[in-house]
Amino acid sequence: MSSHQSPSLHVSSESFQDGHTLPPAQRSGKMRAGGKDESPQLSWSGAPAGTKGYAVTMFDPDAPGRGGFWHWAVLDLPAGVTSLPAGAGAEGGGHLPAGSVQLKNDGGFHGYLGAAPPPGHGPHRYIVTVYALDVERLGVDAGASPGKLESKLAPHVLGRGTLTGIFER
Repeated sequence: MSSHQSPSLHVSSESFQDGHTLPPAQRSGKMRAGGKDESPQLSWSGAPAGTKGYAVTMFDPDAPGRGGFWHWAVLDLPAGVTSLPAGAGAEGGGHLPAGSVQLKNDGGFHGYLGAAPPPGHGPHRYIVTVYALDVERLGVDAGASPGKLESKLAPHVLGRGTLTGIFER
């Protein structure tokens, strides 16, 4: 297996179905999109042997401006964790497993920021990715931006899985 092909994890959510519209809970209230800024429930399985931890991100590649918009990034989830309850990404991280780190999203706070595409901009994709990693700690400072995360993740990814929610207004 080449280093570019990582096995896929099975990722599912009780909050939304892959390829379907994000429900109001996963939309933003802070950015006036009629939502609750509640991170989705997530479950994953099929981690490859050697998995020592996980990271979870949510990214909107369709956001205006350069490089899309990071809505959520959680690092250093322990290997024994295979799900997160809805709302685990609340600001402050009190609902996350001990030892995990929530980075600042592109809205400027540590936590989950719901979907809030510009009105009339068309449908946006909100890609939730779960990464199985070969390290317990990525060593990324909580003040780092999620945009810098990919280069830190890449050498440690053993597997990954995605779910995509859609939203437009």
